[in-house]
Amino acid sequence: MPPRVRVFQHVPHEGLGAMESVFAGAGAGAEIETTRFFEGEKPPALDSFDLLVVMGGPMGVYDETEFPWLIGEKRALQSALKAGKSVLGICLGSQLMAEVLGAKVTKNGHREIGWWPVEKLPGAHVSWVAHCFPPRFSAFHWHGDTFGIPPGAVPLFRSKGCANQGFAWGEKAVALQFHPEITPEIAATWLETGASELQPGPYVQTPEQIQGRAEDYESNHGWLKDVCRELIRRQGCT
Repeated sequence: MPPRVRVFQHVPHEGLGAMESVFAGAGAGAEIETTRFFEGEKPPALDSFDLLVVMGGPMGVYDETEFPWLIGEKRALQSALKAGKSVLGICLGSQLMAEVLGAKVTKNGHREIGWWPVEKLPGAHVSWVAHCFPPRFSAFHWHGDTFGIPPGAVPLFRSKGCANQGFAWGEKAVALQFHPEITPEIAATWLETGASELQPGPYVQTPEQIQGRAEDYESNHGWLKDVCRELIRRQGCT
C-alpha cells in the first residue's frame, strides 16, 4: 500500500509546498489528505494515516481562545506521537510538537524572517535526522516564537537569531523551526500576506533580500526529500 500522509493545515497559504512533489514520488505515490482547521475540520482517526505533517501558521500554540481548534489538534498530535507514528512539524508545527511533549513555547528574543544561516548542534549526530543536512546551511525563517527542547529529545540545529531550530524525538518524530518546504511562489505570497511583520530588526530581511535564492530553494528541497523519505521508510510504508 502507498504511504498515507495526513497534513494538519492552519491557514490557506501554508500548505505542503515542496513536500507535495516529494510525497507524490515516494514509492507508488503517497495518498495525501489534509485537515484544514481554519475551515472547521476535525482531526482524523489515528488509524487513517501513516505519516503526519503539521504545518506552520501565524497563530501561537497559546492562542486557544481565538483558535479553539488548537485544543483538539494538540490532542490528536499527542496521540500520534504516543502511537509511534512518523511526525514532521514545521514552524508552528514544531512548536506544537514541543508543547505536547512537555516543553515551553515562548516569544523569541527577535523575530526571524528571511534567509539566515543554520548550523548543527554538538551531539546532533546521534540522530539520523542530522545526517540529512550539511554542518551549516541557509534556511528560510518566518517566526516570532521559539520552543524549548522536550525531555528526551535530541537538539539538532541553531541560528544566531534563535537557539533552538530543530529536534528529533525518538526515531520517527522531527521538528524543524525553519521552512525547508518553501517555494518562490509561497515566499511571494507570504511577503504579501505578512507585509506588516517586516519591521526592521537584526534578523528581518527586506523583500529584495528574500527574493531570488534559487540555489537555496534547491538545496533545502533536497534535504527535505531525504527527511520525508526516511520518515516514510521508518513507518514501514516502503
